[in-house]
Amino acid sequence: MDPITLTTEMMVVLAILAVTVGLFVTEVFRIDLTAIIVMVALGLLSQLPGLGNLANTQTLFDGFASNAVVSIIAVMIIGAGLDKTGLMSKVAGFILKIGGTTETRIIPIISGTVGIISSFMQNVGAAALFLPVVSRISVRTELPLSRLLMPMGFCAILGGTITMVGSSPLILLNDLMGVANAGLPADAQMEPFSLFSVTPVGLALVVTGILYFMILGRWVLPVKAGVEEGASAQTMHTFVKQTYGIKADIFEVDVPEGNIIVGHTLADLMDAHHIYIIGTYYSGKRVVAPMAPTMVEAPCRLAILGPRRVVKEFCDDYGLELLPRLDLFSESFAPTVAGVAELVIPPGSGLIGKTASEVRIRATYGMSLLAIHRGEETLSHVETPNHAATQITHVGLQAGDTLVVHAPWEALTRLTKDRDFVVVTSDFPQEELRPQKVGWALAFFAVALGMILFTDVVLSLALLTGAAGMIASRVLSVDEAYKAVGWNTVFLLASLIPLGVAVQNTGAAAWIAQQILILLDGWPIWSLQVGIAILSTIFTLVMSNVGATVLLVPLAVSIAVAAGANPAIFALTVAISTSNSFLIPTHQVNALIMGPGGYKVTDFVRCGGIMTILFLIVSMVMMNLVF
Repeated sequence: MDPITLTTEMMVVLAILAVTVGLFVTEVFRIDLTAIIVMVALGLLSQLPGLGNLANTQTLFDGFASNAVVSIIAVMIIGAGLDKTGLMSKVAGFILKIGGTTETRIIPIISGTVGIISSFMQNVGAAALFLPVVSRISVRTELPLSRLLMPMGFCAILGGTITMVGSSPLILLNDLMGVANAGLPADAQMEPFSLFSVTPVGLALVVTGILYFMILGRWVLPVKAGVEEGASAQTMHTFVKQTYGIKADIFEVDVPEGNIIVGHTLADLMDAHHIYIIGTYYSGKRVVAPMAPTMVEAPCRLAILGPRRVVKEFCDDYGLELLPRLDLFSESFAPTVAGVAELVIPPGSGLIGKTASEVRIRATYGMSLLAIHRGEETLSHVETPNHAATQITHVGLQAGDTLVVHAPWEALTRLTKDRDFVVVTSDFPQEELRPQKVGWALAFFAVALGMILFTDVVLSLALLTGAAGMIASRVLSVDEAYKAVGWNTVFLLASLIPLGVAVQNTGAAAWIAQQILILLDGWPIWSLQVGIAILSTIFTLVMSNVGATVLLVPLAVSIAVAAGANPAIFALTVAISTSNSFLIPTHQVNALIMGPGGYKVTDFVRCGGIMTILFLIVSMVMMNLVF
């Protein structure tokens, strides 16, 4: 191997690389701004004499049209489309049903599922699709989103090592080995790997990742105030309790056949026991805000809002079962779906002088009236330390009354356009779900997935087909699609691509590789393999995993042949180790979860550092056991 001389261009790009890593770790600037500054610096420095290989200003911004970046944009839109139909919320509900609400049970279910999905789908796609699911689970369990997203993201990356189509380096590997075979003697020719050749290695890595977070997660995972839907809903519940003395806790109660309350109306039960029955489930039909004259039939379930003590007394009096958590109503009353809100009756409202019973407030507006605040007095169904219980549905409404209601956010969104109310609560999810579009959403998701799995169409085009189909079929509007894209992630990845190109084009990558290999000269075969794995890990942190694979596979094959080792295993070591990208958020998945999770680079360094070491140990042991 001819020695590579360190040039001025190499020294400049290595200096830029060092500054970039330093800015990432210290976060002097926001990480996406740092990436933009680095891209601009490369473009400007390339105009100086002797530095022309740093960047081609004609292609400097091609990263924004790269396959990886366009794929991320498309998959974010697809994920938003599936979420808009309510499908992701149902997936979240199913996971909670089988996994409960504890971190140690939810993390393995989410992470294992995403890991398996990413074995046949690009890992960033699997992570993006599960992002809204994890967000909803975070809200319902009140677990910080930062405690769930990093395990999900890391296992999405690890899942890409389960099959030969799980990540770009493994997809490229057989082709690169075929090219390398042309320069090898007949006895050193490498056989291509089959689809599931790497499955034992990949599964071991995914299991390692899950166990890592289950055992050490409580210490290494950060607690961040990320962008979590429904946080405002929890704040509103606290506000209502403090201001009006109403505890907005919801309980699910099972009513067996032959119970004494069968045949009584909901109004009778609410008036007699000072509770709010806000949901019923009978004979497969779930009703939110059922009408007060509705009669109880059995067997059924009731959703009751009120203090636990009062609800428990009600259950004990009538021999009803108080369930430990919401079951059939978990979806209907999730904080992302419904909550407590304040409305004001304005002058000129058509409701002035009428009672809630007269206007059939539940049937007409889809909401349950909890309290009326008038002047200095709060009238409510529930007895408080300061006020006696009142049958508020029979109180005539007046201008200026503040109504405290429990309503689906969809119903509250409609009320913002109703002149009979002024919606005071503003910080709630004002989104219109489109469950009627679930067929279109699933159809275009299936089209995109089918193109990825069964055709040679480039990934970005396949995903963009699904995204465009969802927009054309009005699963999402164009504006909603734009809002679904995390543009900070897009700019971070697109702006770092020129740095990876500069590291490769100036010869800096080859120089670094040669220096390390010189250090490893004469070492045992196992240590050479470990050295190749570490080198691949370092390279994939500062350049694309594809670029690192293309650069290092020929070097790894040459080293293996010279040392008398199996060149195919050394090539596979490179392709797998380029997925060992947990230290800094330069990997597409890490960049995707950084914003929603509220992570800093130091969080990745702390949590990803241990994962990087575990990855090296497990991958080396498994490759030597399997091959």
